[in-house]
Amino acid sequence: MQRAANGTAHNRLLRKGNHHVTTTDRLDMNSLEQAEDLKAFERRLTEYVSCLQPATGRWRMILIVVSVCTATGAWNWLIDPDTQKVSFFSSLWNHPFFTISCITLIALFFAGIHKRVVAPSIIAARCRTVLAEYNMSCDDTGKLILKPRPNIQ
Repeated sequence: MQRAANGTAHNRLLRKGNHHVTTTDRLDMNSLEQAEDLKAFERRLTEYVSCLQPATGRWRMILIVVSVCTATGAWNWLIDPDTQKVSFFSSLWNHPFFTISCITLIALFFAGIHKRVVAPSIIAARCRTVLAEYNMSCDDTGKLILKPRPNIQ
């Protein structure tokens, strides 16, 4: 390390290759590195959220189909005049479409379909919680939102 003629700390020069770099230049490089890190984090977050979208869409379609089947089966089960005349288990036995779709819907909820259909939103919400400490946020696609720094007086 060499010192400049006036010897002040902010004028210190560092030898790097064939050129000299001042400490203020080091700060600029540090902020460039931070910006690159933020861009890399944003790319990775958007990539992760976008990779979840196809699976989330499939789980949503499965949930919609099974819900419609259950509702249709329930409607047919309720409007059947024999439902009131026989026992509960006999009426379920007489309506296998409703029984199977209802069991399937319950099994899907026990398997966690309610979390899988909103997985990207869960990831984004957790990221928002962590990013709030750094005056940042993100949208549901994973794009970073930089908030202005609060003025401390």
